[in-house]
Parts: sequence; C-alpha cells; structure tokens
Amino acid sequence: MPRIMKRVYLETSVVSYLTALPSRDVVVAGNQQVTRDWWDERARFELFVSDAVLQEASRGDPEAAARRLESIDGLPVLSPVPEALTLARAILDAAAMPERAALDALHVALATVHGMDFLLTWNCAHIANAAIRPQLDELSWKSGYRPPIICTPLELQGSDAP
Repeated sequence: MPRIMKRVYLETSVVSYLTALPSRDVVVAGNQQVTRDWWDERARFELFVSDAVLQEASRGDPEAAARRLESIDGLPVLSPVPEALTLARAILDAAAMPERAALDALHVALATVHGMDFLLTWNCAHIANAAIRPQLDELSWKSGYRPPIICTPLELQGSDAP
C-alpha cells in the first residue's frame, strides 16, 4: 500500500531559521541546526507556502530576503481564499491572538482551510503556543475544518509523521 505524503505548511519563521547566518545565541543556533536537519529530511513531506509567507520572506535585508525566497522557490503557494480570511478574522475576534498578530492568524487559517496536516513554525508566541492551541482547534472545528498539527521542526524531525 503506497504511503501518502503528509502536507506541511511552512510558516515564515522556519524559512528564516533555515537561511539565516548562524546565530551567537545558543538556543537560536540550536533551532537553526534543527531546522537545517529537518530540511534535509523534507522529501518525506509535501511542502506549501502562501502569499503571506512570500511577502514576509521578502522583507528586510535584501541578501537575507533573497536567500529566504530562493529556499522556497517552486513550492506550491496556497491561495488566500475567502474562507481563510473569515477564519483568520474569527481567530482575532475570539482573542485567540492579538490584533497585532493578524498575519499569524492568517497563517493558521490558510493551513487549516487548505487541509494541511502540519503547520511548521518557530513562532511560539502566537502560533505554536500550548496556551492558545485549544482555542484555535475549537475555532477550526466550529468552522468545519480539521485543524493542522502545529509544531516546530524539532517536533517533526526524525519521525515517520503519523
């Protein structure tokens, strides 16, 4: 029986950690290495980004932006369908995320509405946050969607991914 590849939405922080110059901060440097190790295993997954990821990845230092965009060049881009915009608004309206995290809510909504199995991120403030995850899941289910598993590359590394 052929194995079905799991679909992974890459949030911008993963792309940033992947392509950034090595950090002097020990924790960040470790996360960068975990991200690179996961990237080496990525063939096990079907990867996706969105226009929001492309926009965020293109910001800042031109050389760094070029590295980020090159790393995700050719990946399928999820469209900002109205259902995703509606779910992102519901996330903000329910105060699952602050208004200043509207782009983070959009990442969650896009991954959810497009049926991703995983949302991969290093954003533990607003996305991979155990305190808000139950609320995000509830909003997804109430909207008629199965929520993706939100995790870091460390959590998805070396597994067979259920």
